[in-house]
Amino acid sequence: MRLTRVYLDAALIPGTVVELPSDTASHLAKVLRARSGDDLILFNGDGREFAGAIEALRGSRVTATVGAGRHVDRESPIAVTLVQCVPRGDRMDFIVQKATELGVARIVPVLSQRSVVRLDGKQSESKAAHWRAVAVSACEQCGRNRLPDIAAPRQLINHLGESTAMGLKLVLEPELKAPDTAMILGGAVEIAIGPEGGFSPDELEAFRVSGYSRVTLGPRILRTETAAIAAVTWLQTRFGDMQAS
Repeated sequence: MRLTRVYLDAALIPGTVVELPSDTASHLAKVLRARSGDDLILFNGDGREFAGAIEALRGSRVTATVGAGRHVDRESPIAVTLVQCVPRGDRMDFIVQKATELGVARIVPVLSQRSVVRLDGKQSESKAAHWRAVAVSACEQCGRNRLPDIAAPRQLINHLGESTAMGLKLVLEPELKAPDTAMILGGAVEIAIGPEGGFSPDELEAFRVSGYSRVTLGPRILRTETAAIAAVTWLQTRFGDMQAS
């Protein structure tokens, strides 16, 4: 039986007892009907996972014992950074969830000229905290023991001006006739996905000046959330850990 995985933003020391986050505790007690003694897997994002067991359930509080830890590497051999224009509604939640499952190392939410979404500083920090929680849940589900880094939303032009990313840098351009054939250098790749209306000509020129190569995923125009997942899947299939054996 597959054990429930629980993330804790705290040190995990074998032989100690920890209190689980309230949302996790409520889910274990009310949805999963967990009982004292049930086994868990605990992780805190440092690359290890720890054997654990529920020590006690007291109303909405659940404590667990921490057992032995071990390093379990489920990270991709390529460090993928997804530069994603923030779409409307809850579609960014979907992108963060699926990108995490697909092994993306870093997600940079950006706002571009054609972005419908507009955020002030407080809203940006709130969104980032929410997306980090989405990523935690995705890591609990998919088995990753390291969390992707998720930045607060920022203007695209600021990201391009301040980025020091190494390796191959790509920007998705649906109207491109033929894909760029450049190969990944140094095991790292950054790919940028535009908003609902696509990147503007000025932004595409800014990408060019910043050293990005243009790529396409075929003749069909994809929604931004579809493009993000398709692009990451393509990268992992061609260069990462989703290659056929």
